[in-house]
Amino acid sequence: MHKTAIALSGGADSLMSLLLLRETGAEVMAVHARFLGADDEALHERLHGLCAKLRVPFHLVDLRREFEELVIAPFVRAYQSGLTPNPCATCNPAIKFGLLLDRVRELGADRLATGHYARLARTPHGAALYRGLDADKDQSYFLSRVPRERFEQVIFPLADWTKSAVRQALAERGLTPPAGRESQEVCFIPSDYRDFLRERNVRLGGPGPITLADGTVLGRHAGLWNHTLGQRKGLGIAYSQPLYVTGKDFVQNRLLVGPKSETLSSGCRTGIPNLLWPPELWPGEILAQTIYRQRPEPARVSVDQTGMTITFPEPRPMPTPGQVAAVYSAEGQVLAGAVIEEASHAA
Repeated sequence: MHKTAIALSGGADSLMSLLLLRETGAEVMAVHARFLGADDEALHERLHGLCAKLRVPFHLVDLRREFEELVIAPFVRAYQSGLTPNPCATCNPAIKFGLLLDRVRELGADRLATGHYARLARTPHGAALYRGLDADKDQSYFLSRVPRERFEQVIFPLADWTKSAVRQALAERGLTPPAGRESQEVCFIPSDYRDFLRERNVRLGGPGPITLADGTVLGRHAGLWNHTLGQRKGLGIAYSQPLYVTGKDFVQNRLLVGPKSETLSSGCRTGIPNLLWPPELWPGEILAQTIYRQRPEPARVSVDQTGMTITFPEPRPMPTPGQVAAVYSAEGQVLAGAVIEEASHAA
């Protein structure tokens, strides 16, 4: 019989995953990974008590140094380089399905379960990753950079669950998640990434002009890193029509703004992709997702040795360099994932 380690964060999703595994009769151990220096000792005690009550072995794995080196430091460097990074998509391959998976195997488990909303299918070509049943909570986008071979030792108990069903099932069992709250979108940023960077005294670019594409100066920005493509609010400028961030000129330290039509894109170029399915087996109809809260939409995708070129048939919101581009089949299978390097404006 398989021995399964469940990554127990303290939230509702990992707790429900643990219960589902136990109810199938699986041999289970619980593992809580410490990622942050100010990790919650009280939470550890509650997790240990819960596992003792459920008669599940509990292990605490310290990955704080590795998390700093492999997730937080690259996040800071990306902002220093003018990118808008996606730390969750970095953490999944490097930490959760990288080092943590290695650690639980050292503890005697032969597979890792997590509370992600995504599905895995076993095929003659290896594990295939699919979108989860709950479209609003689907996390396959963030998983698209995890190497395919890692999924051979992974299971997602919530593949066919919705968030509302998880809450209801826990209530019916009279259980409350030990963390007492849902985790924030980026675990190491309590509120605003700008505050996080300031508190760490990160050296970033200073003030410069806000201009239209023709060079007309409309105001001043406090640093390009404070702004994201497509941003409308918080620019501090007045104009005859709504203006959005359309680009960043790092050579002249200019923040470029324009009407909404200038925030549309015809496609993007990525770095070397993580291929979750051989390109020769890709279907004729391809979908691409370049923003987390966006649904995958039709696109043309070509792959070469240095990256992917994604072309949109119709103009779409501008992809942001540093974020992730995930490629899907019409059935929701994740075919590839890569970091966006450059976006092109719509003609």
